[in-house]
Amino acid sequence: MLRALYEVQRHVREGAEHTARVVGLPVRPLPGQTPRATVYREGAARLERIAPDPSVKSAGRTPVLLVPSLINRWYVLDLHPAGSVVATLRDAGLDVWVLDWGVADDSDRHLSWSDLALRISRAMAVVRRTTGAPQCVLLGYSIAGTLSVITAARESHRIAGLVNLAGPVDFARSGMLQRLTDPRWFSPDAVAGAGNIAPAQMLAGFLALRPSNVVSDIVKLADLTLSSRREERDAVLALSGWAYDNVPFPAKAYGEYVSSLFQRNELVAGRHVIDGAAVDLARIECPLLTIVADKDAITPPASALALEHYIGSVDRSVLVVRGGHVSGVVNPSARERFHPQLVDWMTDHVQRADEVA
Repeated sequence: MLRALYEVQRHVREGAEHTARVVGLPVRPLPGQTPRATVYREGAARLERIAPDPSVKSAGRTPVLLVPSLINRWYVLDLHPAGSVVATLRDAGLDVWVLDWGVADDSDRHLSWSDLALRISRAMAVVRRTTGAPQCVLLGYSIAGTLSVITAARESHRIAGLVNLAGPVDFARSGMLQRLTDPRWFSPDAVAGAGNIAPAQMLAGFLALRPSNVVSDIVKLADLTLSSRREERDAVLALSGWAYDNVPFPAKAYGEYVSSLFQRNELVAGRHVIDGAAVDLARIECPLLTIVADKDAITPPASALALEHYIGSVDRSVLVVRGGHVSGVVNPSARERFHPQLVDWMTDHVQRADEVA
């Protein structure tokens, strides 16, 4: 059933783009178009530095590293002109970097959850070495939000500010995903035993949360394609295209992620181990901004907000945005309701770090 819904949605999306061409409307802009250059490679991953706008005054020396979810394409943060987090931060004069996880292949099946966390640490080291700044602001989105929280617990002194963007922390509060992965009926090792988790397998889990969203997207696409609301149409087409552009999840990391976090909730219990050492959330003393979406079914707000009960940071802020796990971040409305507050927080903490450095 879920596969059938996926195929229907894909055909409608392609039909909407074809209709736009026929009636002379511009087809949705290509994602990930903000100019950038690759600075570092590690396996399939690439560390990209966003080219600054020479007409914009620098907001500060301390860089900003964005880490998107590793099961989707990185360009969700640079999806379309009306909802690009990358472009918004660059246009504010920030030095923006992005870790693109790339596409895992069969040779990556043995990458562990620790390997992924350490990849963020090495990306941070490259950013610091290249810029000469002693710290960076770190933003992790979704699964990468969890990995960034883990990184901050290990290297808080190297982080000028941590932004957890819809990253789960207390997995007992993860709602339907936690129930779907209940060990009474779900074995992550059995799933991972066949190799990397295929995009269709991951997508099936997310579609199961709200299968009606596929139908609503179909209706919305049809309506917007025939209307004059081009910006909204572009945003829906871009988001729909990204949502079905998944990448494989490295098998070993997947098994460890589900079993240790969803099934045993080790992170908040203080039993989660990365690179041989327990992760102590109380060691997070850097400034923290937690961003949650009020209609998020993938990371319910309570799961991300729980972090505040475990850390040592004094500087803590919470931002609640309207929408779902992705729509609240990249829809055109986010440009007015969410992006300015993110820019203000990041700019403030970049400048504070510059004063101390």
